[in-house]
Parts: sequence; C-alpha cells; structure tokens
Amino acid sequence: MIALIQRVTRASVTIDNQVTAQIDAGMLALIGVQRPDTHESVTQLAEKMLGYRLFEDARGKMNLDIRDSGGQLLLVPQFTLAADTHKGRRPGFSSAASPQQANELFESLVSVVSKEPLTMARGTFGANMQVALVNDGPVTFWLETRPSA
Repeated sequence: MIALIQRVTRASVTIDNQVTAQIDAGMLALIGVQRPDTHESVTQLAEKMLGYRLFEDARGKMNLDIRDSGGQLLLVPQFTLAADTHKGRRPGFSSAASPQQANELFESLVSVVSKEPLTMARGTFGANMQVALVNDGPVTFWLETRPSA
C-alpha cells in the first residue's frame, strides 16, 4: 500500500460542490492500493503512517507523530498512486488493485485508524473528489509497505 502524507494547516474534500470532509492542522494521507496488498499491508501502513514523525516539537524538530501533535487526519483514496510511470508518457494501472480489493482495503484502513484517539475524516472511494489543502512547510513523504512473501 502507498500513502502520500502531507503536513497541512487545513484540508478538505468536496464532492458535487459539497464539502464532505475537512480537517484543521494535521495530516492529509492520499492512499493507493496495489494488487499484492493484504490486510497485513493495512496494519503495516497504519502503524507507519500514525507513527511517522512529521510534526515539530517545542525545539522546531520533526519529532512528533500525529498522535503526539494532537493533529487531525484526512484519509483520501487515490487510485492513481498505484500507477506505473516508468516508461512512456501515459501511466499504466496493471499494478493497481481491482476496485473491489482497493475499496475493501481502504475501508479496512479507515477502520484501523478509527480506533485511534484522534479526529479523522475521509474521502469517498470511487467519487470524483476535489481535494484542497494547505501544505505546511511544505512537508510531504511517500510511505509504502510491501506484504511479506
């Protein structure tokens, strides 16, 4: 699984001109699912994402994870993160999970993260979403997990 995480001062999802999800300061996580991903991938990605230190402590060092910072989390499914862009000028999606698998694993990630004591919002799988954000820093990281063989 893939998470493109960004430290934000605010972020929102709009669908059909309606804001359906929004957060204040925290983390926006765009989530991509690949064919080999499993529920183990979900657990690994949740742990990595929630424990990733991208928030500043009192000394200005990125030493705090989202829980320690008191930040909010916005999870957004994004199919295109699983694209193969190695050759040509058109992305290939053969490595992306099927819509059914991707939706199941995204929902599983939402379920795992919902157990955490933090404010969370989410995008809608399969919807045409407009995602707005103010990247703080800018701070952006690509996280990826691979299932065990």
